[in-house]
Amino acid sequence: MSDHNYEELAALHSIAKALAQPWDLRDQLEQVLNEMKVRLGMQRGMISLLDRDSGKSWLEVAHGVDLEGMEISYRMGEGITGKVAETGRPMAVPNLGKEALFLDRTGARRLLNREELSFLCVPIMYDTRVVGILSADKGATNVTSLDAELTILSSVAELIAKAVHVLALEEENRRLRRIVNQGRTPSVDIIGHSKGMQEVFGLISHVADSSTSVLIHGETGTGKELIARAIHTNSPRAKGPLIQVNCAAIPDTLIESELFGHEKGAFTGALRQRRGRFEEAHGGTIFLDEVSELSAAAQAKLLRVLQEKQFQPLGSSRLITTNARVIAATNRRLEDCIAEGRFRNDLYYRLSVFPVHLPPLRDRGSDIILLSDHFVLKYLKEFGKPVKRISTAVIEAFLSHPWPGNVRELENCIERAVLLTEGESIEMIHLPPSLQTKSRAGDKKESGRLSTVIEAQQRSLILDALKESRGNQSQSARLLGTTKRILQYKIQKLGIDPMKFRQRKRESEETANP
Repeated sequence: MSDHNYEELAALHSIAKALAQPWDLRDQLEQVLNEMKVRLGMQRGMISLLDRDSGKSWLEVAHGVDLEGMEISYRMGEGITGKVAETGRPMAVPNLGKEALFLDRTGARRLLNREELSFLCVPIMYDTRVVGILSADKGATNVTSLDAELTILSSVAELIAKAVHVLALEEENRRLRRIVNQGRTPSVDIIGHSKGMQEVFGLISHVADSSTSVLIHGETGTGKELIARAIHTNSPRAKGPLIQVNCAAIPDTLIESELFGHEKGAFTGALRQRRGRFEEAHGGTIFLDEVSELSAAAQAKLLRVLQEKQFQPLGSSRLITTNARVIAATNRRLEDCIAEGRFRNDLYYRLSVFPVHLPPLRDRGSDIILLSDHFVLKYLKEFGKPVKRISTAVIEAFLSHPWPGNVRELENCIERAVLLTEGESIEMIHLPPSLQTKSRAGDKKESGRLSTVIEAQQRSLILDALKESRGNQSQSARLLGTTKRILQYKIQKLGIDPMKFRQRKRESEETANP
């Protein structure tokens, strides 16, 4: 900041004040571009967002340029904007009339004398990654040093980086929703575009057509029942029944009767014959949620059903045949239950023929925004509220929260917020006290450029790298373009356990070499 003169410092101060206002992100950024014009003489300011996957930049916010009805984008390396996105380095053109790279896709300068204009373009960096591009014109006679102009524009880019990053996440989710809505209506209500969820969707498509047993592992509230329903709905058994059993909610004394049925008089209180859930699921699917809670006797009978497709109701000598497909789910590590003697080893291998790991919400990055929007739409219709948006502060709080209750906790949080709000925006005051307290504490602790928003993205990237390298931290550091020491610091700070990825490696090796 010490390299800037008084006018430039005053401009940066005004820009910082605009970013602190409780406005919509676009309104904040348009005000920033206006301040650039009024205080720095930079006209036709434009902010483009970078799509991480396609490498394409698209013009999102502009001042002094009419974007009505236009969708302007640049491929990586195309034009000056594409070059800055590709290299991550600023570019300046002293005379637009002599620059072949300049494309003027907006047409904003078609009636102007380009010989009199200079063009400035800088990357918007967030946590060492390009998330957008900031550009502007300036009268050539008013430019004494292109390097000085790029320096002040880069300072503006640093100030707006966080807002641009969040806006890019929001726009990415809007575009993905449009793409999804243009295709066929999903057969089940599963929302997610993160890499972890895309892997889950791929596994569902592979296993749905078979009768293979599936074991879904995930924390409480991650939506294991939705995955089971998706497998059933997309299978040839879709017209058959889907029978759900919560093994943790049924007492040990009744679980066998619940699963396999009983004859009249089989035990005290058995006043009539009862069909079991396995018999009801014939021709369809039975979903055993929290399967780790089954008693030893029920585990033995379940193993027999999986092996022989037959079972006996309590108090009966008759054998009943079932072809029900079994999908089980647990929030515990069954390997630990086996080690503690609470779960049968042979049953585990029968159930986990095709394991599916459902990632916790905190590892799903921008899916949190997508799910938040979905729940807001759901509850504003239910409560008849005028809610139209979630404030930036709330989005940041959501992205930094660990969500121990996962998607279920997020939905409860949104339901409460929609119920409380009287205006068009969900604000921090509408969140549960736990999120408000953590957000305030986080604001005090935050330092430098590492924000709570990017922390969720960092965690996702590190987990992907560890998964790809099978827990090898040196290899993971190379994949992420950092050092092993820095990676180890991040792993410790984010509470990631790299050993679980090594365990998966050993399990895959044992499977490949039985």
